[in-house]
Amino acid sequence: MIDYIEGKLVEKTPTYVVIDCGGIGYVMQISLNSSSRLKDSSACKLFVEQTYVRDDLPRFYGFHDKAERALFRLLISVSGVGGNSAMLMLSSLSSDDIQSAIATGNVALLKSVKGIGEKTAQRIIVDLKGKVVKTDGGTDKTSISDNKTKNEALSALVMLGFAKASAEKAVDKVYQTEGNVVSVEHLIKQALKQL
Repeated sequence: MIDYIEGKLVEKTPTYVVIDCGGIGYVMQISLNSSSRLKDSSACKLFVEQTYVRDDLPRFYGFHDKAERALFRLLISVSGVGGNSAMLMLSSLSSDDIQSAIATGNVALLKSVKGIGEKTAQRIIVDLKGKVVKTDGGTDKTSISDNKTKNEALSALVMLGFAKASAEKAVDKVYQTEGNVVSVEHLIKQALKQL
């Protein structure tokens, strides 16, 4: 698994970049938001997400920051939303707009993205509503630390032999009763009491 790639920016278009890292040119698809934030300098660092269209066809996506990558990961976790659809969403809307639409149930805004129909927009909202939290500033943000803690706890529970669906319900229940959970260990212990 690649976390980030740092190297010389060889080519930049609005939808992809080529980064030379150790003599290898990596092609990564990027959103328009990431493209606009990349300077036309020789040095570049992008956070990477790798998906597979088929078993033998990897595709790399690059993100200017970890928050955008976290939102991409959430979007592709929804059934019917692939990497290209998620990148189109991140290019058409700002991360804040997407998160706000999910938190407030704004189907119309998500449907405004080409290729996202009403059913897909509703599925995105239903699947991700609990994973996007409202901050005191009035804007919606993806809680990256919570998502990391939650994902690590879910992985541990699945490795312990629990079904993913029941583990997710248990973890969500802990979040509903306790709010933000700081440690993975605490979250696992509390979730085990729910299972």
